[in-house]
Amino acid sequence: MNYQHFKSLENMYLMAPANKIYLPKILIKDSKSIISIDVKEDFFHTAGAVHGSVYFKLLDDSAFFAVNSLEQEVFVLTVSFTTYITRPVSQGKMEAIGKVVNKNKSQWIAESIVYNDDKEVARGSGIFIRSKILLDDIKGYSK
Repeated sequence: MNYQHFKSLENMYLMAPANKIYLPKILIKDSKSIISIDVKEDFFHTAGAVHGSVYFKLLDDSAFFAVNSLEQEVFVLTVSFTTYITRPVSQGKMEAIGKVVNKNKSQWIAESIVYNDDKEVARGSGIFIRSKILLDDIKGYSK
């Protein structure tokens, strides 16, 4: 396991401009990542619960970084992602756990589950491929 690679990915993620809104915490391990955010009213739709885009972000990001934990040269890309939202969330913390479930020569499949107060509130899975973008060229990633 390359702990420096994991820390570099974590740093890169936290530097993403979109994360100024969510203020996430992230932990990356070998083929797994955990991302959490505190629920804020800024994330709500007009019916007073978290908007689906927040669920998607957590699901995709945690699956993505589980995959990129295994790829040390280039940034991976999400090719497709299926999301299932099973419960509304309006308070507390949302935590997504992503893990790689399959890898072949050209792609990875990863799954993710979002929890709120230890209850599953969403799940999803996606297909990821290698890009041509070198990790060393991305702001925040440094070995």
